[in-house]
Amino acid sequence: MTDQTSTEFVPIKEYQALAEMVEDLRDIIAAKDAKSGHALPAEFARRIFMEIDHPVTVWRDYRGMTQRALSEKSGVASGYLSEIESGKKKGSLDVWRKLAKALDTSIDALVN
Repeated sequence: MTDQTSTEFVPIKEYQALAEMVEDLRDIIAAKDAKSGHALPAEFARRIFMEIDHPVTVWRDYRGMTQRALSEKSGVASGYLSEIESGKKKGSLDVWRKLAKALDTSIDALVN
């Protein structure tokens, strides 16, 4: 069993190399997300992070869509979509799939 109170040190050069690798991985992930359409610019992401708007609302705005347009593209009734965006309804897995596809993003990006 490992002692949870023990401290081990990493030489500074190894630490710096690891930190650079982590940064490179973050850049690779960000580039992949940007290509796939799963990344949001900071001003949109902030609205989700600060819980200003529902993620569906933010993604819809980012894609330049009205609720009506998203409803038509996804096949989700506009009233139901409005209730999801306002937090009154949770939505089924099928609805989340339709919304994610219509918004060209992942279900994970849409669920609070």
